[in-house]
Amino acid sequence: MAEPIRALCDELIKAVNVMMEAESSQTYRLEALKFIEEFKEKSPFCVECGLQLAEKSQTAVVRHFGLQILEHVVKFKWNDMAPQEKLQLKNCTMDLLSNGTHPILLEECHVKDALSRIVVEMIKREWPQHWPDMLKEMEALTAIGDAQTELVMLVLLRLAEDVITFQTLPTQRRRDIQHTLTQNMDSIFNFLLGILQLHVNEYKKLKCIAGQELKAKAHWRVGVATLNTLAGYIDWVALVHITNDNCHLLEIFCLLLSEPELQLEAAECLLIAISRKGKLEERKPFTVLFDEVAMNYILSAAQSAGGAAVSNQSSGGIVERRYTFLKRLCQVLCALGFQICSLLGSDIEVQVPVNLDKYMEALFAFTSHPSQFLKSSTQITWGNLFRHEILSKNPVVGQMAIKYLRAARINLLKTGFPSKNDCPGCEFSRVDFDSDEDFNCSFNSFRAQQGEAVRLACKIVPFEAFQIAREWVQYQICTTTYIGNTTSVQWDAMTFFTESVFGQLFKILEKEKIPIDEGIELLQMVVNYETRDPLILSCVLTIISTLFPFVTHQPHFLPQVLFKIFPSITFELVEECKGPRTRAVKNVRRHACSSILRICRDYSDFMLPCFDMMYEHAKGLFSNELLLTQMEKCALMEALILVSNQFKDYNKQKAFLKELIAPVTAQWLSEEMRSVLWDPATFLAYVGADQVISDLDTEDQMGINRSQISFCVNTILGVVKRARWPANPEEAKAGSFVVSTTSDGAPIYRNPCAEPLQALLPNLFALIRTQNSLFLPENINRLSKTFSRVYDIMDVEKNFALGIPQPVLDAYDSSAYRNIVERMQGFFSSLYDNCYQVLGNAGPCMQQDFYATEDLAEQIQLVMSCPYDYHDSLLCPLLGPLFAHLLQRLNFRWQIINQRTSLCTQEEDEAYEENHVTQEVVEEQLLRLVTREVMDLLSVTCITRKFPELSANKEEVDGDQEMVSVDSSQGIQMNTPSDELSELGKCLLQSEDIYMTLLAICFNSLSWEDTINCQRSASVLCWTLLKQVLGCNLLPEAVTWLYTSVLKGLQMHGQHEGCNAALTQLALLIYESLRPRYAELRFIMNQIPDIHVEALEQFDQKTIQSTVSKAGEKKKKEQFKRLIAGTVGKPLGQQFKKEVHIRNLPSLFKKPKPTKDMLENTDTACLITLFSSDCDSC
Repeated sequence: MAEPIRALCDELIKAVNVMMEAESSQTYRLEALKFIEEFKEKSPFCVECGLQLAEKSQTAVVRHFGLQILEHVVKFKWNDMAPQEKLQLKNCTMDLLSNGTHPILLEECHVKDALSRIVVEMIKREWPQHWPDMLKEMEALTAIGDAQTELVMLVLLRLAEDVITFQTLPTQRRRDIQHTLTQNMDSIFNFLLGILQLHVNEYKKLKCIAGQELKAKAHWRVGVATLNTLAGYIDWVALVHITNDNCHLLEIFCLLLSEPELQLEAAECLLIAISRKGKLEERKPFTVLFDEVAMNYILSAAQSAGGAAVSNQSSGGIVERRYTFLKRLCQVLCALGFQICSLLGSDIEVQVPVNLDKYMEALFAFTSHPSQFLKSSTQITWGNLFRHEILSKNPVVGQMAIKYLRAARINLLKTGFPSKNDCPGCEFSRVDFDSDEDFNCSFNSFRAQQGEAVRLACKIVPFEAFQIAREWVQYQICTTTYIGNTTSVQWDAMTFFTESVFGQLFKILEKEKIPIDEGIELLQMVVNYETRDPLILSCVLTIISTLFPFVTHQPHFLPQVLFKIFPSITFELVEECKGPRTRAVKNVRRHACSSILRICRDYSDFMLPCFDMMYEHAKGLFSNELLLTQMEKCALMEALILVSNQFKDYNKQKAFLKELIAPVTAQWLSEEMRSVLWDPATFLAYVGADQVISDLDTEDQMGINRSQISFCVNTILGVVKRARWPANPEEAKAGSFVVSTTSDGAPIYRNPCAEPLQALLPNLFALIRTQNSLFLPENINRLSKTFSRVYDIMDVEKNFALGIPQPVLDAYDSSAYRNIVERMQGFFSSLYDNCYQVLGNAGPCMQQDFYATEDLAEQIQLVMSCPYDYHDSLLCPLLGPLFAHLLQRLNFRWQIINQRTSLCTQEEDEAYEENHVTQEVVEEQLLRLVTREVMDLLSVTCITRKFPELSANKEEVDGDQEMVSVDSSQGIQMNTPSDELSELGKCLLQSEDIYMTLLAICFNSLSWEDTINCQRSASVLCWTLLKQVLGCNLLPEAVTWLYTSVLKGLQMHGQHEGCNAALTQLALLIYESLRPRYAELRFIMNQIPDIHVEALEQFDQKTIQSTVSKAGEKKKKEQFKRLIAGTVGKPLGQQFKKEVHIRNLPSLFKKPKPTKDMLENTDTACLITLFSSDCDSC
C-alpha cells in the first residue's frame, strides 16, 4: 500500500509545482488543477497522502497543500468517516501540532494557518460532546514549546472567528460551542493571560542579553499571537472578564504600550475593549484608564511613537508600524471620550475625571499632529465633549475649547496633498491616500466635522471665539498679499472659520450682548480691503455676507456694503478682455450674485429702503449686453423680486414684475421664438445642432440663440421661485393678495406673478413637448455628426453615478473653456432640467391660477401642490398614462439588465472595451436612481406620510447592494396605521386601470436588482396598496402573481437581512389575508424547494382557522420564515461554492417536552435527520 501512495504523492507534488511555477503554461496549469480536484473528490487515500505531503521534509508549498487535503477531508468527508477513522485523523493532527512543524521562527505563516484550520474544523464538528478534553489538550500542547503555543493561539483565535464573528456553522452547533466557550471563559482568559505574561516577561529579560536575540524573538512571536487571540475574544465576551480584578487586563495592555514590538497589538486589544457597548454599570470600570498611571502610559507611548513614526522622514518615508500604532492610540482616546460622555450624566454615579485635563491634552496632541488622518479621527470626539451637558460647563473643557479654536487656524488650511511636499503632513498623506482626489474628499469631510466642533466650542466660549476670529481676519487683511495659492489657502481657511464662528454667535448671543461696535469695525476693514486676486475677493464676499447681521444694527452702513459687492458682479482681471474668463473670475462673479441673493432673501425687509437704488443700478448693468452673462442677469432679477415681496401691495408688485420681465415677455412671445419652440426641426436648426463643425474650437455662431432661450426659461424660473405673497395673513389681506377662502375658512391667495406668467406658459409647454420629441428617430437623424452624442449623460453626472470623485482643480487655470460640443451638451441638459423646475415651482407659486390653465393635463407632467378640486379633472388623466408608461419603461430596462447579467460570458467580458463596460455600469446605476425616484413619486402620490425606512438616511451611489443589518427574528416594522392612502391616492385607486398599474409597479420592483428599492417597496408601498382590495373578489391569477412576486423578491434579495425581513413580513400578511379564500397560495407553497410538507400542513390549517393568538405572533413569523426559506437566493459568491454539512450533536440543553405539533421544534435540521436512515450516526 505504501508504494502506490508514494507514487500518488509524487504525482501530486508535480501537479502542485506546475500550478505554482510562473513558467507553466495555462493548459498545463489547468490540467494540474483538474487532477488535484479529482483526487480530493474521489481518491480513498486523501488522508494518507495528505499526512505524507505535510511532513517536515517537504517544501513549504507541498506541506501547505498536504494540510489543505486534510482540511478538505474534514470539511467534506467527515460525516461519511467511521469513528475509528475520525479518531485516527484527530490523533495524527495532534501529532502534527506536537512535532510536525519547524521551530517558531523558521516555520512559514501559511503552514501554521493551514494546520490550525484543520483543528478548528474538527472542533466545530465534535466539541464539546465528543471531544470534552479539547481545551486541556490545547493547554498541554503549550508545555511542549513556543511553536506549539503559537499554534494553540491560532486555533483559539480561528475558533472564535468562525463561531462568533463569521458564524460559519449551523445554529445549534454554534450555540453549543459558544455556550461551552462562555462556560469556560474564566479559565480561558486565565490561560491566555498566563501565556502572555510568561512570554512577555521572558522577552523583556532576553532581549537585552547578547546572543539571546533569537530566543527573545520567539517569545515575542508568542506574545504577538496571544494578543491577537485576546483581540478575537475581547470583542464579544462578557464585560466582566475584561474588567475583573480592577481592570487588570487593561492595565497589562497599558503596560505593553511602552514595548515598541508589542505596542500595536496591545493598542488593538485596548481599543476593542474600550469600544465595547453594553450596560452602563458594566462599563463604569473603564474610567480607571483616566487614572494618573494609565494616562501617563498612554501619553508616554504617544510621544515616543510620534518621534519613531517620522524617524525615517529624512530618507523619504514613514515607519508604518509606528504610524499605525499612533492611529490605534488615537482611536483609544476617542473611545475613552465616548465612554466618559456616556457615563457622565447618566444614572450611574460617575464623577468628572480628575485627570480630564491630561486626557484632553493627549487628545489635543493628536488634533495638532501633521497627519490628516489623526486630526480627522479626533473631531467627532471634540464635538461630543463640547456638546456634553456636564462637560461643556467644566472649566477645563472651556480652556481647551479656546485652545482648540486657535489650533483650528492651522488645521483648516488645505495643505498636505500627497502629490506635494509643502508641509510635514504630505509624508503621512502618501501613506493614507492614493491620490489628491482621495485627500480632497477626506479633507472636505474633515472640514465639515471641524466646523461643527468650532460651532459647539463657540457656545462654550462665545466672546473668546469672537476675538480669535476677529484677530485672524485682521491679520489676513493687514498682511501683505499677493496673487498666489499660499495666500488664498489661508484666506479660504479663515473664511470658513469666520463663517462657523459668527454664524453661531448671532444664534446664541442675546441682542444686547453682541459686540456691535467691534463687529462693524471689522466689517469696515473688510469692506475697505482691496484685492485683485479673485480667490481672495471671493473670500471677502463670503465674510461680508457672514458679518452682514451687524449692518442691521447700523442701517446707514448698508449702501457702503452694497457698493462693495456690486463691482464684483462685473469683476475682470483684465478690463475689456475678449478671451475666456478664468474659473476663478467666473466664481467671483457668481459669488457676488449669490451674496446679493442671500442678503435679499434673508433681509428683504431691511433691504426695502435700498430697492430703488438697486433697481437703477441693475438697469444700468442690463443695458450693456457685454457686462453680464445671462445667468448673472437672472440672479440680479431674483434679488429684486425677493425685495419686492416686501411691497405687500399686490398691484404694485404685479406692475413691477411686468416691467422687470417685459423684455423677456416680448422675446418669448415673438413669432420667431414661437416657430422655434413649437417645431423640433426649427428648434434644432435655431440652436445649431444640425450643423457640421470641423473645428470644435471655432467661434460658436448659434451660441447667442441658445443663450436667449436659456435666459427666457431661467427668468421664468426665477420668478416662480421667488415671487410670493406676504406670510402674515393680515398683511396679505390688506395688500389684496387674498381672493377668497376655502370651505374651512382658509384664505386662498393669488400671486402677483401669476398674470404676467400665464401668457408665457403655452410656449413653455410647447418647448417641453419639443424637447421630449427630440428623441424620436426622425429628430435624432436631424442631428449633425458633430452633435450626434449631444444627448448623452454629461461627464460630471456620469462620474457621480460611478462614485468617481471630481479632480482637484486649480482655480488659477488660464480658462474654464469648453468646446462647442460640451457647450451644446450643457445647454440641452440645463434647459431640460430648468423647464421641469419651472413646472415643479409653478404649482406652489401660482396655485389655482396655474391648475386652472385650460387643457393643463395634456400639456404638463406634475403632481405636488395640486388642490383637491383638480384631482379628478387633472391628475387622474395625467398620472394614469404616466405610471403606465413608467411601468412599461422600467420593466423593459430591468429586463435588459437581467439578461445582460445572465448571458454575459467570460469571453464576452474580455472582449468588451473599457468604455463599453463603463457605459453599462452607468446605465445600470442610473436605472437604479430613476427607479427610486419613480417609487418616491408613487409614495408621495398615494401615501399620506412617508414611512421612515431603515436605509433612507444614506443613499450612496455605490451602497445600493449593502443593506442595513436587521435582526430577522424581530422582523421589520411594517406600515403603521398612519401609513394610509392620501386623498389623491384614494382618487387614483377608484380607477381600476390606474390601481392595477400601481400594484404592478410596486410588486414588480421587488425583483429588480436594487436592494434599497426592494426594501422600501416591501415595507411601505405594497401592503398599503394591496390591503385596499382584500375584501374584493380578486382573480386567482392576480393573487398568484402577487404572491409569486414577493417570493421572487426573496429569491433575488433574500440574502440581505433587511430585505428578507420586509419581504417575509409582506408574504406572511398576504398569505394570512388571502389563503382562506384562495387555495392557489397553498399550491405555490408546495413548490418551494425543500419545504417540509407536514409543517406546511399544520401552518396552513392554523392560517385557515385563524387560531394563532397575539402572543404567538413572533413564533408564527419564525415558522413561516422557515417554511419559505427555500426561496431565499444565495449571494453570487456563494452560489457555486461546495456545501459544507456540519451535523448537530446531542443537545447540551434540556430537551423540551414531547409535542404533537411539529412546528414547536425550532430546528428543522433535526426534523430532517429524525427520519433519515443514518440518524443514529448524528
